[in-house]
Amino acid sequence: MKFQRPLVAALAAISAFGVLGFSQAASAQDKPAPVKNVVLVHGLYADGSSWEKVIPILQAKGLHVTSVQNPTTSLDADVDAVKRALALQDGPTVLVAHSYGGMVISEAGVDPKVSSLVYIAARAPDAGEDYPALTKKFPTAPAGAGLQWSGDYAKLSEQAFVKDFAGDLPVDQARAYYAVQQPMGRAITMAKTTVAAWRQKPSYYAVSTEDRTINPELERFMAKRMGAKTIELPSSHVSLISHPQEVANLILQAAGQPTN
Repeated sequence: MKFQRPLVAALAAISAFGVLGFSQAASAQDKPAPVKNVVLVHGLYADGSSWEKVIPILQAKGLHVTSVQNPTTSLDADVDAVKRALALQDGPTVLVAHSYGGMVISEAGVDPKVSSLVYIAARAPDAGEDYPALTKKFPTAPAGAGLQWSGDYAKLSEQAFVKDFAGDLPVDQARAYYAVQQPMGRAITMAKTTVAAWRQKPSYYAVSTEDRTINPELERFMAKRMGAKTIELPSSHVSLISHPQEVANLILQAAGQPTN
């Protein structure tokens, strides 16, 4: 029995509609639901003011933004600080980290309020992974040579900070940023996360291609391993300061918000 042409056409149309409908449904699922809360987590050798250029961009989009002040004395203390900030949020929250802060949000990000994770040139170890051992699989980034210890706390030298940590900032701006540097507790060098929240939550990653603090290839490895939606910025380690608009746009994407 032969199908009549009108019937064939109708069947083809139904088939096309089904495929199109599935595709549109998949696209809708890929786009995150709009989120209004953002919690920002700084890394080592810095404080919450490192987000000062990103914060007003997010606030201008109507987002409620909190920048955590980590003590950087131990991983546990920093995770506790983030958990306190998350407890104050009134709904789903995008959790964002720079540098070492990536370890903090990988641990704290299992909180049910956290809708997604954004890593800005950040550490992203797996649960129980030895991060210093992971870094040794890649050429050593030069900033670490400038680490200066005093008892159980360390800071970057001014030269290492200006050249290797914040190398694409104007020198006067890098020196001002250096002035607010917080010491790092020795306990952080031995810390390991017990969970990897990026295995449970949608993740985003901004690689800094000119990074001299974390090797860019290590950043690419971590971003690929977590299956993160990834962008690359021609930046030093501090893209949140030298490329605040691009960093803010990635956070807005994770929050399901328009970027223009």
